[in-house]
Amino acid sequence: MKNALILVLTAAALVGCNKEGAKAPAPAAADPAIVHPGDELRAHLKLAEVSLQPVAETLRVAGRIDFDEQRLARIGATVTGRVTQIDAKVGQRVRKGDVLARLNSSELSSQQLAYLKARAELELNRRNAERARLLFDSDVISAAELQRRQSEFQISQAETRAAADQLQLLGVSPAAIERLGREGTVDSVTPVIATMDGVVVERKLALGQVVQPADALFVVADLSRLWAVAQVPEQQAGQVRTGQTVSIRVPALGIDSLQAPLSFVAQTINPETRTVLVRTELDNADGLLKPEMLATMLVEGPPVERMVVPASAVVRESDEDHVFIVEGGESFRLVRVKLGPESGGQRVVLSGLKGKERIVVEGGFHLNNERNRQQMEGS
Repeated sequence: MKNALILVLTAAALVGCNKEGAKAPAPAAADPAIVHPGDELRAHLKLAEVSLQPVAETLRVAGRIDFDEQRLARIGATVTGRVTQIDAKVGQRVRKGDVLARLNSSELSSQQLAYLKARAELELNRRNAERARLLFDSDVISAAELQRRQSEFQISQAETRAAADQLQLLGVSPAAIERLGREGTVDSVTPVIATMDGVVVERKLALGQVVQPADALFVVADLSRLWAVAQVPEQQAGQVRTGQTVSIRVPALGIDSLQAPLSFVAQTINPETRTVLVRTELDNADGLLKPEMLATMLVEGPPVERMVVPASAVVRESDEDHVFIVEGGESFRLVRVKLGPESGGQRVVLSGLKGKERIVVEGGFHLNNERNRQQMEGS
């Protein structure tokens, strides 16, 4: 009986011990973002406080080299005619007044004949008016007849001036008009004349083609100065203004040091692309730049106070940016951050830090290796 009682008490004690063991909490798992470096590694870490610094943000937009519209001429015919001769080629340098092509125009012939007829009528009415004055002085005709002859003469003068003006509109010079009136020789050939110095960059005509005054037959450009143009997204339009310094990079030429101020910022938004046109003017005396070359425009904005961290503090982990912040006296926590592009050895903090944290600015790579080692040993 005594032995049975001892067995019952022993079993009860064992059951009680099992219940207490079941209620005991499991040890907490170590935080994988925390690292506890040894004294030797900690001595090689350099710490600094996250601070605010003035940062000049740079807007980067794609652009291109373009013609200076103030140095571009679209040249056409002054009359309707058929092309009989082409004197200028694409790429040819021309001077103002050079003949680019010649046309044969029946319209020009008709207008020259009209001018000659008006001059003949003018001469006839001039003589009639002079004769009428003599007859009136001799009391042969009345004052009304004299006035009629003088009126006819004045009308002929107006018609002759109008015919001469029409010829000038068709591209005939005053000297040529005077020669026409003096010699009476009709010439149906008219030249297409360069209106400025430059290079022929476009030609849109062929022999035998009938052209109209509205047709642009040649495009002549002065390439000594060009434009760099770009379309700035609507969301960033507030960052650009006239006079800002712009850096222009031309990949085709390996040029990345062109500096110029913004000369124009459009006052309206393009409704189709939701962008704002900006441009700057470039000197091209050496002729290296070519219209339609691709370019990148870097617009530097005014300095703004931003939270920054040194580029040396950034640790890449899982294809993301991180920094180590001091947590306690001897611990460091790996924190994911979102950063802007590097500029001058600094990166702007977009998110992940609040400011005033102490972070590891040198030695973060080795500290992260130690964190990974401790994590592997702990697991």
